[in-house]
Amino acid sequence: MALPTPPKLVLDEFISTALSATPQELHPFFEDFRSLYTRKLWHQLTQKLFQFFDHPLARPYRVDVFERFVRDFESKINQLRLAEMGVKVARDIENPQVHLEFLTSLLSRIDTEKSKEAHVLLLASIAHAKLLYGDLEGTKADMDAAWKILDTLEGVENGVNAAYYGVAADYSKAKMEYAPYYKNSLLYLACVDIDKDMSPEERVVRAHALSISALLGDTIYNFGELLMHPILDSLNGTQHEWIKKLLFTFNEGNIGRFESLAPLFPKEPILQENYPFLRQKICLMALIESVFKRQANKRTMTYQTIAEETRLPVEEVEHLVMKALSLKLIKGSLDEVDRTATITWVQPRVLSREQIGGLAKRLEEWVNKLSKVEERIAPEVLAQTS
Repeated sequence: MALPTPPKLVLDEFISTALSATPQELHPFFEDFRSLYTRKLWHQLTQKLFQFFDHPLARPYRVDVFERFVRDFESKINQLRLAEMGVKVARDIENPQVHLEFLTSLLSRIDTEKSKEAHVLLLASIAHAKLLYGDLEGTKADMDAAWKILDTLEGVENGVNAAYYGVAADYSKAKMEYAPYYKNSLLYLACVDIDKDMSPEERVVRAHALSISALLGDTIYNFGELLMHPILDSLNGTQHEWIKKLLFTFNEGNIGRFESLAPLFPKEPILQENYPFLRQKICLMALIESVFKRQANKRTMTYQTIAEETRLPVEEVEHLVMKALSLKLIKGSLDEVDRTATITWVQPRVLSREQIGGLAKRLEEWVNKLSKVEERIAPEVLAQTS
């Protein structure tokens, strides 16, 4: 429902019209608007407007209040807060062309020098709108323009970063680019409160997409940040819970558990389609785990040992190790004559409870050995000092 006013704001007429057109519960807001506007308390008026825009009953009136009231004094309020208001109310504009025109018009009225953050926020929001409407080229252009500014800023507010990384992640998702989606989506989550800023449904969608990207990303072999993030708990009790188990299975390099979960892959066609890649990936993770479990002085492994650990034919071991070396998952060398691999370094990653238990056991063994050495050399040291 529109709240008509003359071209130039006439405060009393606007308030009077609003009071007659809106529910009783919203009337105190308009009375406060009148008082704060008259007293030129722009900061307090901004705060009151945000409260109004967040009120459930205000949704049908948000665009009209912004266009017919806020625009009259928008140059007097914080430009970033103005941009945030505009982005919020723009969500109520269903017509794609009008939606973009609204945001583009607001962007043209923002003084970039006064608030580069506001400029970035609106560029990212325009990019997201274009993405929703299928304009991938326009989305990329606006994303690049936003990043050019964002990359020069320090101490950026979370909401601005979230707007950029959110559209960057969604753009990568539309392009089916798994590694960029994974990176940008985690950066987006670092800027939001998932309990306050995301609905339960949005959390499940995000966790599911992150899990798929982690599994299918050809450069992603460390799931630690995702495994520790509470967003992953959103999959508990859903049809996707088994995918969470699959992530931990990969992190542990557990081929047996991978094979036990493989019959569920048809539930997720994209995983089924990429089964050969996933099989190679779990073999690489198994190799990493096999190296990790060994003591530093016992990391020269025969091809036969690696074949048993990764459940691969011996003739495929050399290719697997070379793949791991090229991905920088391990460092070391191959001896083609003796058919052995000497590993000097393995990529760090987040450990499961079982892996931590194994590490603790090895540390205990190392401490025991050290104690025995001390017991052996102590009498000799004492004899020399006496």
